[in-house]
Amino acid sequence: MAMAMEIDAQRKPEDLFRAAERGDASLFASLSDDELRRAYSLRDEDGRSLLHVAASYGCTEVVRVLSKGDPAVSGVNSTDDEGWAPIHSVASSGKVEIAEILLSRGADVNLANDGGRTALHYAASKGWLKIAEILISHGSKINQKDKIGCTPLHRAASIGNSEMCELLIEEGAEVDAVDKSGQTPLMNAVICQNKEVALLLIRHGADVDAEDKEGFTVLGRASNDFRPVLVDAAKAMLEG
Repeated sequence: MAMAMEIDAQRKPEDLFRAAERGDASLFASLSDDELRRAYSLRDEDGRSLLHVAASYGCTEVVRVLSKGDPAVSGVNSTDDEGWAPIHSVASSGKVEIAEILLSRGADVNLANDGGRTALHYAASKGWLKIAEILISHGSKINQKDKIGCTPLHRAASIGNSEMCELLIEEGAEVDAVDKSGQTPLMNAVICQNKEVALLLIRHGADVDAEDKEGFTVLGRASNDFRPVLVDAAKAMLEG
């Protein structure tokens, strides 16, 4: 009995969370089934599980240990206080190997957080091409909209990542998808002065005459020096 109490004393929740942060996989591998079950139920002050913390800190081996077994038990899809699951954190930080582990262990690729964003939204926002490819290969919905109506293509266009935009379009992204303000990815690119992406979108048939809910067209949103470039690109498309 004294030995059991001593073991439990060494494995307080705060100790386990610290171990998850620093990547102490051997500690988790040494836990008994009962200890592991209790560990799975632990949450930190932000509502994150041990698996979520390990994933956030990029601790691959801890993730490998903690994500084994039934996804309903491991917490691979458990969410924190803002609806983030481990796959959201990993897609945002660009940890390729951990993303692959989580997906192989039952992570829901289309799980949306409280903002309505999926892992693909975060990969697109941060420009993590390899992560996006992995998510798409696991069935990520290309045209999923978040709570403000943005698709992953909107996010990629906003940051000016032409490679990401190309990938999303090749995989079926709707070029003229509109968010809740009526803006398209092309409008996002124009507002953010992302010329390369804007021209890419036009080459893929984006509508230069699209109008948002404030009554501005793409050209109306463009700066004076950018507008002629857009007009020339649109004319070139029309002339084929």
